Amino acid sequence: MPLDPTPSQTVGPYFGMALPFPGGDDLAPAGHPDAITLHGYVLDGPGAPVPDALLEFWQAAPDGSPAGAARGPYRVGDAFTGFARVPTGEDGHYALRTLLPGGAPYLALCLFARGLTHHLFTRVYVRPPGDDPLLASLPAERRATLLAAHDAARPRSYRFDVRLQGDALHEETVFLRFGGAP
Repeated sequence: MPLDPTPSQTVGPYFGMALPFPGGDDLAPAGHPDAITLHGYVLDGPGAPVPDALLEFWQAAPDGSPAGAARGPYRVGDAFTGFARVPTGEDGHYALRTLLPGGAPYLALCLFARGLTHHLFTRVYVRPPGDDPLLASLPAERRATLLAAHDAARPRSYRFDVRLQGDALHEETVFLRFGGAP
């Protein structure tokens, strides 16, 4: 069966097969008492939502071990894969259900969006970072762009917005070169 490509864009076209995949936004096993929600918006320079972005997350398992199932990103039973692929909605919003990572206090994030010639890498810190060398290397106002905030309106939720460009009121999210350097 031939597949139709998505519309041609700077980082496309993509073939829609597996982008996204069923359950790609749900890493936590069903009914897990420690499940959290990480959600937010992807915003362009003027603050408008980006409705067709794709976010890929990688993270350690709750015990700090490298996560990953031998069969790829698809969860088999209660296995924790540590990989999620989440699209934004028309309002630029995304939501991921997962477990807090052990060891490293962050989730790695790769962002694909129209207008980008390369995908962007960043981190989402969901636990106190301690003496994290990356955060320590950044000025406080830039460091804040990597910290997810507890969402008081939603229990067990964290909010993390991605800003593709900064403006007079908001800092651009810190993006990294592959390998972790800012």
